[in-house]
This record gives sequence, structure tokens and C-alpha cells, in this order.
Amino acid sequence: MRVVLASRSPRRVDLLRQLLDEHGVSDTFDVDPADVDETPRPGEFPRDMVLRLAVDKAAAVAARHINDDIVVIGADTTVDVDGESLGQPADMAEAASMLRRLSGRTHWVHTGVCVMAGARRASRVESARVTMVPLTDELLGRYLATGESLGKAGAYAVQGEGAMLVGSVAGSMTAVIGLPLGVLADLLGEVAPGWNSPR
Repeated sequence: MRVVLASRSPRRVDLLRQLLDEHGVSDTFDVDPADVDETPRPGEFPRDMVLRLAVDKAAAVAARHINDDIVVIGADTTVDVDGESLGQPADMAEAASMLRRLSGRTHWVHTGVCVMAGARRASRVESARVTMVPLTDELLGRYLATGESLGKAGAYAVQGEGAMLVGSVAGSMTAVIGLPLGVLADLLGEVAPGWNSPR
């Protein structure tokens, strides 16, 4: 089974390698990032958006390998606060604004996953609730100084230095990181011949 990950995210690469290793499948896979417009549509709910984008990303990459016998994995993650999607900040000022908005509050993180293998397709959204500690100016400044906020939905990375900002996570930690492994294993079992899901 040749697997292609439609994402350049290092954290998704690491999680996929972990899953394939745990299942005794070769951990050799290709990374072929999709280039799709990630702008939310007017009135689109965050959960709907990540599912749409996961499908779009997988489909865009599958179209480049139309004659190949491959399994394509697409994923998208957003932070949902008050029903609004917080994607990746454009700069540090926007990162600071996002983090101040999340300070001391509970928000949702949604990750959509799509797996395509030929004409077969399966997709799903996994969500988790994240509670952030109240952020003092000192803590916020210390975190922003790491530079980690850029390129991260909601301007933080729970698996990195951003752990200092998080009080608790209710739900799948790998969904918060960007690739829910339980869901991905189930989807692979649905569409990929020879995949052995542990469930």
C-alpha cells in the first residue's frame, strides 16, 4: 500500500509515521502537499469547513496521481471559538490577538480527515475541547517569542511550547495536533484493501 499525505505539516508527518509503525506497515510514504483555497465560505460552520477542505486536499492530490495505485490522506484543522474559525495567523500581531481571545476560555479544535483510494472515499471530523489558562502579558510574550504561533491554527501548538498555555484537553490529543489517529485508522480500514484496523 503506497500512502500519500496531502500535507507538508511536520506534525502530521510524524503522526502518520507513528500510526503506520504501530500497525506494522512500512513507514515509507510520500508527502505531496495540496494547494487549495482555505478561505471559509460565508456562513460555513468550522466543522463543515475542515471536512470540506480535507476532501478538497485529498482530491487535489489524487488527481495528480490518477494512474497510480495509492491511498491519499487529506486533513485540515481549525480552532473554533464562538462558532468562528481561527486559522493560521498572518503575522505575530494577529497571533497575539488570537491568543488573547482564547485566554482563559474553552474552545473547540476540529480536524477533518479524508482518505481516498481509487473510487473509494471516506471522511470524518474529530473534535476536542481545549481550555486555555488565563494569559498574563508575561506568559503571552514568552510564548510569542518562541515564534511557534506562525503556521498554527489558533496561533498555538499543544504539542510544542504551546503546552504552557493549555490547562486541559477533553478528547483526542492527536485531533488537536492535526491528525486524529483513531479516526484515520478507521477510515483506512474502510477504503484501503489490506489495512488492518486495531478496533
